[in-house]
Amino acid sequence: MTIKVAVAGATGYAGGEILRLLLGHPSYISGELEIGALTAGSSAGQQVAGLMPHLPQLADRVIEDTNPETLGGHDVVFLALPHGHSGPIGQALSESHPDTVVIDCAADFRLKEAGEWEHYYGSEHAGTWPYGIPELPGHREELQGAKRIAVPGCFPTGATLAALPAVAGGLIVPDLSIVSITGVSGAGKKAAVGLLGSEVMGNLRAYNTAGKHRHTPEVVQNLSEVTDEEVTVSFTPVLAPLPRGILTTITAPLKEGVTAQAAYETYRAFYSEEPFVHLLPEGQQPETQNVTGTNMCHLQVEVNERAGVLLMTAAIDNLTKGTGGAAVQCMNLALGLDETAGLPMAAVAP
Repeated sequence: MTIKVAVAGATGYAGGEILRLLLGHPSYISGELEIGALTAGSSAGQQVAGLMPHLPQLADRVIEDTNPETLGGHDVVFLALPHGHSGPIGQALSESHPDTVVIDCAADFRLKEAGEWEHYYGSEHAGTWPYGIPELPGHREELQGAKRIAVPGCFPTGATLAALPAVAGGLIVPDLSIVSITGVSGAGKKAAVGLLGSEVMGNLRAYNTAGKHRHTPEVVQNLSEVTDEEVTVSFTPVLAPLPRGILTTITAPLKEGVTAQAAYETYRAFYSEEPFVHLLPEGQQPETQNVTGTNMCHLQVEVNERAGVLLMTAAIDNLTKGTGGAAVQCMNLALGLDETAGLPMAAVAP
């Protein structure tokens, strides 16, 4: 049986990344997976060749309008739409096509608390779907066979994977200070003065500081699953002049008696069976260039004895492990395929 896949928001960065990965997926190459409707908003009616020339296999395809009718009838639907747009379409597909696997890359179905959604996004909460970080304890099992999946945010992915073993293992007081340096593609493919080359090149800028960034409650929600202690997060994102990548550093108070060796061994054991999390050798730092185009998360953990803190560092590609790769990883789990299928581990270098 052929698996028919649609991508809504296909011409955005997330949609384009999903398509790039699907074109290299072994099920697509074997003919078992077919790429169906490609939809968008303002670019509907245009050919892929002019919009995404990096996808030559799809050059002759025409972008269709995004609506539940066009997306219905597929086995899998990826929603790579702006926040607030996925909710109505996801709900409509749930009613009309309950057996379709719907994978949402926006934030609409990530948060459990309606109040948190309304505070950060300013609209009515659409609901909560199984959350797509398989590395979170219990989530891989939830994603296997799931029909509705919420793909995590890019910042919460790096931050969660960086801090998870420390919080779960009781290495730290879960009062986390997080700084994430990100490339401009995280803002999406839209025209904005602050994203112009002349504004970004040769410049670093913090934004949505002091608890205002929408991904803050998502990190708190994730880490709260593995501890009974209250989790607090101070999150500062920094925009950097690079197209892809997020480098996240986290510091938190170290609990008494925790040594550097114990911390490193905790991380090594926690992720020993995870294909997409790579704990680097001691003393080696994660770099965004070493994960570009991959579904990998590179990690390091260190003890700062004089400051009494644990330093946790992660590097991911925001478009792959941070969005499109995570979505395909979730699709693989939902369909019972090899979890790693179609997902690169080796980066392009230099």
